[in-house]
Amino acid sequence: MRVRMAGVAAAAITMVCALPSGAVAAGDPAKQIEALQKIKRSLSPGERKLDGRLAVELRQGKAGTTEVDITVSKPDEALVARLQQAGATVRHVASTGEIRAAVPASALRTVATWGAVERIEPAAQAMTARIGGRTLSKEERAEITAAARAAVVTSEGVRAHAADTARETTKVTGIGTKLCALSDGVDSLAASQAAGELPAVDVLPDQAGSGDEGTAMLEILHDMAPGAELGFASAFISDASFADNIRALRSEAGCDVIVDDVLYFNESPFEDGPIAQAVNDVTADGALYFSSAGNEGNVLDGTSGNYEGDFRGSGQTVGKFAGEAHDFDPGEPVQVFEPISPDSDDGVPVTLWWANQLGAAADDYDLYLFDGTGTVVNFAQDVQDGDDDPYELLFTPDFGGSGLRLAVVRFAGAPKYLQLSALRGRFEAAGALPAWVSPGVTRGHSAAADAFSIAAAPAATALPYALEPGDPPNPTGPFPGSFTSAQLPERFTSDGPRRVFFPTEQVRAKPDFTAADGVSTSVEGFQPFFGTSAAAPSAAGIAALVLSGNPSASIADVREAFGATALDLAPAGVDGRTGAGVLRADSVLSYTGATPQPLVRASAPDVTVTTGDGDAFLEPGETARLRLPVTNVGDGTATGVSVTVSTGDAKAVVTPRSQSYGEIAPGITRSQDYTLRLAADYPLGKRVPLNVRVTFAGVLSPTSDAFSLPTGQPGTAATKFSYTGPVVPIPDVSTLGVTVTIPVAGFGYASKLRFSIDGATCNTTVGSTTVGIDHSFTGDLTGTLIAPSGAEARLFQRVGGTGNNLCQVVFDDTSTRPFQSVTASLAPFTGTWKPFEPLGGLLDAAADGDWKFKVTDGARLDTGSVRAVSLELTGFVR
Repeated sequence: MRVRMAGVAAAAITMVCALPSGAVAAGDPAKQIEALQKIKRSLSPGERKLDGRLAVELRQGKAGTTEVDITVSKPDEALVARLQQAGATVRHVASTGEIRAAVPASALRTVATWGAVERIEPAAQAMTARIGGRTLSKEERAEITAAARAAVVTSEGVRAHAADTARETTKVTGIGTKLCALSDGVDSLAASQAAGELPAVDVLPDQAGSGDEGTAMLEILHDMAPGAELGFASAFISDASFADNIRALRSEAGCDVIVDDVLYFNESPFEDGPIAQAVNDVTADGALYFSSAGNEGNVLDGTSGNYEGDFRGSGQTVGKFAGEAHDFDPGEPVQVFEPISPDSDDGVPVTLWWANQLGAAADDYDLYLFDGTGTVVNFAQDVQDGDDDPYELLFTPDFGGSGLRLAVVRFAGAPKYLQLSALRGRFEAAGALPAWVSPGVTRGHSAAADAFSIAAAPAATALPYALEPGDPPNPTGPFPGSFTSAQLPERFTSDGPRRVFFPTEQVRAKPDFTAADGVSTSVEGFQPFFGTSAAAPSAAGIAALVLSGNPSASIADVREAFGATALDLAPAGVDGRTGAGVLRADSVLSYTGATPQPLVRASAPDVTVTTGDGDAFLEPGETARLRLPVTNVGDGTATGVSVTVSTGDAKAVVTPRSQSYGEIAPGITRSQDYTLRLAADYPLGKRVPLNVRVTFAGVLSPTSDAFSLPTGQPGTAATKFSYTGPVVPIPDVSTLGVTVTIPVAGFGYASKLRFSIDGATCNTTVGSTTVGIDHSFTGDLTGTLIAPSGAEARLFQRVGGTGNNLCQVVFDDTSTRPFQSVTASLAPFTGTWKPFEPLGGLLDAAADGDWKFKVTDGARLDTGSVRAVSLELTGFVR
């Protein structure tokens, strides 16, 4: 069971959540439950702002720190400061204002009385849809380097889906599309890139997450559609952050196809919650959204741990606890217990939902877990009194054994349709006690109407262990061949359909399609990679090929093509286990008539001064030749290529405005010359903005690129500006991080910028007071420099592994050593390095104003402080 639950374990490690609410502490559980039920009836108005579980625990003297999600009436910066003053660590603030924070239990009642606070709930927990494999520790992941990687690894899904044949036949590679993933993290991203497994990846700022499932998903995406651009954001900070990142990948990163493999336990099966609403937003904007259907089993394979139906009053209680128990047996006799298999141990999450709307549950249901002797081993008794979610959550204990059984109790309110799910567990008959199972375990945002919910079928070898003792062998895949209609799906894949009640009742046919899992990646712990976590990016990569060959295709077009060409798997027709069937990239691209598309992009021009004082520097009153190259980075030949150049500045004029570049074959670069003339009163040192628009025959036309051309003769003397404030701690696992300010005044424009993390004496001592930044796990950190104009440049992002401390580190664009290549063996980190993002982009505006240096910590357990940093600015010869 511990292996089978690896996906949950990975989520737990990423989240490092507090112990599940409702977990039984020392003492008599029956007496505890009786006491809790009394408390539920006597909560004060103030306590009702707290989640019922929290309110009860506080009444019982809960101590320590609790991870919570705080719902607010509107975004409130002052509230964040008040939380910090109350001793809380603020992890993240969502666009809605919702706050994820670790709050001292002693402060929770006080926080609940604040006017801006509407609701305080235990931090929402989640898991990925990976199955099997070993989750590496933070230390193990940090020590993996590109040198340890073997030859470049290609996903067997490429062959299984015939994507290689499709690409060879159509010459379509994914060019013109951007594929983006959401998962736990991308800890090994730099190593994968250095090993040639991945190109550049656009990671949203402070959203690299923790873990490596994201890296493995990106490798699958790149293998399927090697011409597509890539992006990533973590889904594991909070459910509100997950929703924000879905939208940001579309609106800010420009992603055309988005894929995730995450399920939050508080995602309703009966209504589109906040995450599903974010999916609805991006699909309404034209993005394709793919999500794992889940690994929660299905009725057809006898692996289901799901039950749903109308509440039936049994006329009985369980354990003498208040409320009427649900009768699982639709006939005779009455059955108030649902038996769980002996292998459903080790922290299987069990959720209970009923058909009230989110945030408006007035019907109060409770959930109990008993062992074979009738003793309660866990329970969930939240308070639902009109402004709560219709949701209870408990976890199975770490011990196995037969006799575990669940009971659903209606504490108050009306009978409702309900769903009971043991996520990765199984409902299984125990002696004379039958198990009752229902299809439809897939849920949440994966079941959003326009999302593509993806089931799994193995690409190559079978999952190498039985899901539970006595199970039949797991299926194998076709590799080195391709999928056929005889393929069997994975026995763990989640089934549908999904019945939704709000805002109107409907039945959604989910999952939609099936794709390959059990594929190879270069990422440790994902060799091979099983689960619908791997299947979803396999399908998303095929969608990128469709869009690349048909750039104007809509969501409906892609869905139609997938449905028309998918290979129907047993049982015949669209079914709740495999959807319309398994995808074949060659068939889909043939159906859509995919053709290679041209894509012409401009590069920075070569600047040569032609008239002036004879030096090589472009200065006010001088003229320069701009040799502007454009490259066809697409798959098809570009015809009718025309380039238009402008500056938007009346004192910097480019002629001619437009030129023809003719026809350009794929992979070919052509250049033309332009003249740039600066007025005599052009500001000294101000960079010239250059806007380039390229048009050509094709759907991907036009493209636009912006460049910044330096002017003036750089000076030789640098002026240093330093942070002079106190030592400031870096909050653990917080996207807010810590920011220090360096003021600059009376400088004007700068020709060069260098940033340094200072320190008097460099060492690896934990908590050292002589280094610029002390931190016991530098691989947790991201450092960003922010100019007064608001422009940002990330200096370093999650590198250095277990290495301690940064001291006398200089970030300089002219360095040839990228800091992203550092390993723990180089600690303490010193010397001159190339930053992750160039500093030159911060010099387009004058340097005067407040510069800010922000450091965030993206993983738990290690801490440190910012002590001494500075920037060096060089001006111009006047």
